[in-house]
Amino acid sequence: MDNVRIGVIGLGNMGSAHVGYLSNGDVPDAELTAICDADAGQLARGRQAAGERVAAFEQPDALFASGLVDAVVIATPHYLHPPLAIQAFEHGLHVMSEKPAGVYTKQVRAMNVAAEKSGRVFGLMFNQRTLGQHQKLKELVDSGELGELRRTNYIVTSWFRAQSYYDSGGWRATWAGEGGGVLANQCPHNLDLWQWICGMPARIRAFCGFGKYHNIEVDDDVTAYAEYANGATGVFITTTGEAPGTNRFEITGDNGKVVLEEGKITFWRNRTPANVFNREWKAGFGSPECWKCDIPFPSGGEEHRGILKSWVAAMLGGTPLLAPGVEGIRGVELSNAMLLSTWIDDWVSIPVDEDLYYEKLQERIRQSTIQKEKGENKTLSVDGTF
Repeated sequence: MDNVRIGVIGLGNMGSAHVGYLSNGDVPDAELTAICDADAGQLARGRQAAGERVAAFEQPDALFASGLVDAVVIATPHYLHPPLAIQAFEHGLHVMSEKPAGVYTKQVRAMNVAAEKSGRVFGLMFNQRTLGQHQKLKELVDSGELGELRRTNYIVTSWFRAQSYYDSGGWRATWAGEGGGVLANQCPHNLDLWQWICGMPARIRAFCGFGKYHNIEVDDDVTAYAEYANGATGVFITTTGEAPGTNRFEITGDNGKVVLEEGKITFWRNRTPANVFNREWKAGFGSPECWKCDIPFPSGGEEHRGILKSWVAAMLGGTPLLAPGVEGIRGVELSNAMLLSTWIDDWVSIPVDEDLYYEKLQERIRQSTIQKEKGENKTLSVDGTF
């Protein structure tokens, strides 16, 4: 295979963006050959953007059976990511799924099994992994530069959304349609970065607000406390209801503290590790000598295009993926743990009790009182939302 033929399934906000840059030839060795959406209006807009040479389908089944694609990008509502991915693997196709990997870990685990069985290349659209600042943070942690981790604090309240955003689609902000709110829609990026850089916690206690700032039934405000196996702790705070918001990622280890905020990484580096100073200092009051260091990192990042380039390169040359699809379950695990902790008002261990989470989710779906007017889904610009 010299060129990868790609189909995009789901032509809403993100699907339309993928169609745009693929049509422009921004991903080398990749060609957009098919699009698919059950919504006639969105399919018509997709045809206009993609051009007449690209085949258009109303149903995924027809696209899968067409023989026109080697791989698919899935950009549908969340619940459909795993079943469509599984169906694509069964047709021998490579898969790139938009975030999140799914709504609950039980369905994501089934998708991962299908991916591994198929032998096809499976990627997740974790575009934030392409950014230089995030790669540098991971390097600092993985290299041991920070020493053993002691605390993580991630405040990401810069996901403000107006009510009109939630009203733009009948599936949005409902348990039945989207399966969650800020954790399922905006924060999969941040949950992925949190675990990608710092690892998975052992247990979580969370407090989620549902419809706290909007006329929605799902979460739009979250404060979570995490504990790690080594005794380290973490706090994760997010919302779509605060303006102006904050985006600050702080990681503390024995060797100091690193902070990512406003596009800068600052490392307060202990000349003597805190655990060593604690044992050896004999004068009572005192603390390690600390140097403030500005950490350089490559500017920019190719975001969605970069993830697709990595995926295409893996298909053609077997190179490692920057965002392997099987890792998507970790962020879903964190999201499920936070919601379940709130619902049962208690600690939740990781891995999450999958059956209990699914049971509680179904209760919320059955108890839903949200009624949305039926009508055309609106495709919104995603510029500046990442």
